[in-house]
Amino acid sequence: MDLSGAKRIVIVGAGQAAAQAVQSLRLGGYAGELTIVGEETALPYQRPPLSKAYMKGEMAEERLYFRPAAWYEDNKIEVMLGSRVTSIDRAARVAHLEHGAELPYDALVIATGSRPRTLPCQGADLTGVHDLRSLSDVERIRPQMVEGRRMVIIGAGYIGLEAAAVARTMGLDVTVLEMAPRVLARVTSPVMSEFYAAEHIAKGVKILTSTALSHLEGKDGHINAAALADGTKLPADIVLVGIGILPNEELAKDAGIACSNGILTDRDGRTSDPHVFAAGDCASRPLVHYGRTGRLESVHNAIEQGKLVAAAILGQNRPAEDCPWFWSDQYDLKLQIAGLSTDYDTIVLRGDPEDRKFAAFYLRNGTLIAVDAVNSPPEFLASKKLIMTGAKIAPEVLSDTSIPMKDIAAKAAA
Repeated sequence: MDLSGAKRIVIVGAGQAAAQAVQSLRLGGYAGELTIVGEETALPYQRPPLSKAYMKGEMAEERLYFRPAAWYEDNKIEVMLGSRVTSIDRAARVAHLEHGAELPYDALVIATGSRPRTLPCQGADLTGVHDLRSLSDVERIRPQMVEGRRMVIIGAGYIGLEAAAVARTMGLDVTVLEMAPRVLARVTSPVMSEFYAAEHIAKGVKILTSTALSHLEGKDGHINAAALADGTKLPADIVLVGIGILPNEELAKDAGIACSNGILTDRDGRTSDPHVFAAGDCASRPLVHYGRTGRLESVHNAIEQGKLVAAAILGQNRPAEDCPWFWSDQYDLKLQIAGLSTDYDTIVLRGDPEDRKFAAFYLRNGTLIAVDAVNSPPEFLASKKLIMTGAKIAPEVLSDTSIPMKDIAAKAAA
């Protein structure tokens, strides 16, 4: 459907995907009414620094914002903060707000993001038990990040380990609990899990894998212990929950838009309703380099989908779809990830993990599908291009550090 004549565009959500969509719409020549509706009271901001520099106090709040308030004013973008869309009337093309207001639209973009999974146990509502997802979460956590205090982190994914690194650097006593037999079990290989567990242990973090939480205990309404399934009790002054996220798809689902672990979209971000688009964590999109659909929880995905949606609404050519990529900062280690390593059958190491500078390449049937690069930007950058072309590279070539990565990439592209 051609929406290039749309006069009113409403974007529900005020995160990275929303910020990119409005920027791309204005840069693409859209001159009609443009409204962002966000539940938080802050302008659209970056989330990755929340568990890193911002938590440590090394970044001012103003630096988190994608654009200052004046930019939205100058570009005639209405920003409705502290507001929530409660329902969508697709027949009338109207978004209904919590307090009764209505926003008509010609095109609607749902960029509602995701929310942390709730800890399903007694004591989860005690003071001192926190999620780490929003600016307000960090504002509650940071005053408690005091040297000598005891922090228990539930979940050893990227958020949990990033927070552990920050807390340990600030002098807290840190224990990480993980139900799986290894850290980062859902997102990477045993090689990377072993490396990161060793790094955290060397810094003084206690890591308990294959460990189930029973409940949390408190005194006078404040957390003071985490009780494990085996009866062990860990003293805790602060508990951080990092057990994954869920897509905020309910608004779309209630409106009858197709959803399945996210709002289903085509390559342009269009949902089952041709006037409605979805972008970011809440969207399940075609993963063109992998021949399947899925959700990608990353800055890159939000930016790319924001651009795709804007181009589709404006009737412009589809922007290039990049290889998925992610990153994680822990201590002085920068992990850069390209591609999706699901269903790999071969791992090739380039460099020695003991040097704290190496890469793990993942292949399936001889084709490079992903890389985890630790303090190794050339391997990351080259792999992004190689994955997009479906390159087949011999393991002995990938592992040979005497051959520059740029030469490997050039030969594969020839």
